[in-house]
Amino acid sequence: MHLVGWSLGGGVVMQLLLDRPELVSSLTLVAPVSPYGFGGTAADGSLLTPDAAGTGGGGANPDFIARLARGDRSDEPGSPRAVFRATYVAPGYESEHEDIYVESMLTTKTGIDNVPGDSTPSENWPGFAPGGRGVLNTLAPTLFNTTAIVDLERKPPILWIHGAQDAIVGDASFFDLNQLGKAGIIPGWPGDDTAPPQPMIQQTRAVLAKYGAAGGAVTELELENCGHSPHLEYPAEFQRALLANIR
Repeated sequence: MHLVGWSLGGGVVMQLLLDRPELVSSLTLVAPVSPYGFGGTAADGSLLTPDAAGTGGGGANPDFIARLARGDRSDEPGSPRAVFRATYVAPGYESEHEDIYVESMLTTKTGIDNVPGDSTPSENWPGFAPGGRGVLNTLAPTLFNTTAIVDLERKPPILWIHGAQDAIVGDASFFDLNQLGKAGIIPGWPGDDTAPPQPMIQQTRAVLAKYGAAGGAVTELELENCGHSPHLEYPAEFQRALLANIR
């Protein structure tokens, strides 16, 4: 199979490569989650706190989740449409298909067993840690780690496509609570020594470099003036790179 995964789906296809490597002919990772999970790790992937405080289901914006649940199609601040414009794509992107993309966002199942999931109290800033249910907890660094792809005997080619202006998966992601704390948006941030933002791009690049050094073919395509959705923002470039990887 030729696997393509966007964002969270990038983590899914990396995990499938680990679980069933014989099924995979190639991987195309589109703005994927870091191989160390989402949030709560230093550049080398080590946990900032033993309980991965600030990651998992408790990190979702409750207003956004409520708007998803009630099918908000407005362009009010915090609405799915506004979030799409502000974070899914780079500034200035416009599409005649925006209504379709918003409708797709509104199909998201919400709740404790879906998005965002639950959380547990933590003595560490910002006061919560991952729970045991729901989608966002599957990306907590206490659970998610796909760096073992480096050690696979058979290494299918990997294409990594990402936008240079990605606001969701980046070295200064505004979906990372440590970044929000550093920016003063969440009060009480304990500082870079304790809670630095996760360098997601650095982590992915480092793991894929090891994959390449161990015999795997890796292609990185970073697109300027592109956000979290290269397949929407630069479809022709995306298609060319995808077909080249499959071939």
